[in-house]
Amino acid sequence: MSAQKTVLLVDDDNDIIESMRTVLEAKGYKVMVARDGNAGLTIAERENPDLVILDMMMPKKSGFLVLEKLKGRPGGLIPTIMITGNEGSRHRAYAEMLGVRDYIRKPFAMEKLVKSVEQILEAPAADEG
Repeated sequence: MSAQKTVLLVDDDNDIIESMRTVLEAKGYKVMVARDGNAGLTIAERENPDLVILDMMMPKKSGFLVLEKLKGRPGGLIPTIMITGNEGSRHRAYAEMLGVRDYIRKPFAMEKLVKSVEQILEAPAADEG
């Protein structure tokens, strides 16, 4: 059995955080929460989670700024799913350029998010075996 995977939720919407936390914890993931981009960045750098679920529009630091910072860190980008209420395809293109693994528009079904999380976290790592 592999070690428990850690997911960092970075979102300023309490309802969404609680829904995601409930679903992910039920699936056996350890969940950490940050309510804005600055806190998200701090926790990501300190805790090095297995996955970051990042809201694009937040106070203090947008999801994009967080992504840019994480991409530039020594370990490189932590696998990231970006969630957004934004319709723009430019944003999606930029997020993908920065290396997000998935881009999910709000409102979304929790099943869709969980499926994405599982695909990223349960995929066999290339450096194992």
